[in-house]
Amino acid sequence: MTTPGRTAPSIWWFALGYFLCYVPYGALTKALTAGALPGQPPVTGLAILPLSVATSAVAMVAFLTLAGWWRDAAQWRLGPWSLPRPTRWTFLAGLATAAIVVTTTLAYTFDGVSIVFVMLLMRGGVLVIAPVVDALTGRRVRWTSWTALALSLAALAVTVSDTSDYRMTALCAADIALYLLAYLVRLRLMTRLAKSDDPAVTRRYFVEEQMVATPALLLALALLAAFAPGTLGAELSAGFTPDWPASTLALVALIGAFSQGTGLFGGLVLLDPRENTFCVPVNRASSILAGLAASGLLAAWLSMRPPGLEEGLGAALVLAAIAVLSAPALAARWRRAPAPAS
Repeated sequence: MTTPGRTAPSIWWFALGYFLCYVPYGALTKALTAGALPGQPPVTGLAILPLSVATSAVAMVAFLTLAGWWRDAAQWRLGPWSLPRPTRWTFLAGLATAAIVVTTTLAYTFDGVSIVFVMLLMRGGVLVIAPVVDALTGRRVRWTSWTALALSLAALAVTVSDTSDYRMTALCAADIALYLLAYLVRLRLMTRLAKSDDPAVTRRYFVEEQMVATPALLLALALLAAFAPGTLGAELSAGFTPDWPASTLALVALIGAFSQGTGLFGGLVLLDPRENTFCVPVNRASSILAGLAASGLLAAWLSMRPPGLEEGLGAALVLAAIAVLSAPALAARWRRAPAPAS
């Protein structure tokens, strides 16, 4: 995002921001929910959601205010005031973004289903959706994007190759289908409305989507807490009225702040003007590398299980995908560089 006369930041800076937010987000979430943090009571992943999402909403408002991006959204006149508002399409995109978070969370709650297998289907499915959206919108997909897509899919397959549990329930399958449908809608609307060389167009979409997504997610969690049966509703209800120590509340709020950071930078990666078959592997690669880094951090810090051989090989494939994606830009920069003085 830039102002007139300045160059927009590279997608790789956004990918780095995504990585730097995801590592502490993933590490703190895993350590807290596993009961591995000294002096902290174990809490469930569902229970931390209400406070962490509320913190994300505050962080979202603070960022957009400090960045001065509210004025880029469509405006609604109310007497002497001009208030930002979404359009019908960015409202739909915001709902799709909220659905992505809810379905990802629900994927961790199904009994008898391998979480690793579910994550493979979700991440791999988004990688497959990317060229479909490009085809629907008539975007040319370069060979480097196809190569990186294949490497990213291979990385996911290798990373989960040590699991033999491929069971699936009907509810879990429906959850994954809704997740992929939400991503299809979001990427389709992003491509139509926001993938532009004009930063103002991109900022407008980003603000309008974000101002819908987090509040809609918080509302969805409240409805699930009120009406969902069994463990799901009970744990979410406990999260809305937590009785944790102040230090635990602070950690959950910190998780929410980092979560908003992943949403911010991850969204900006996807909003890059290039084809989705380029942007989605960059986003997924950052996620995989961050997950590996978080696992390594937990192993060194709290003696939790270190990353295995398959995860290391998957990370190597991801690095290869990043190298392929960045090669054209590096080659172009090298060709433009002045020759050294003799």
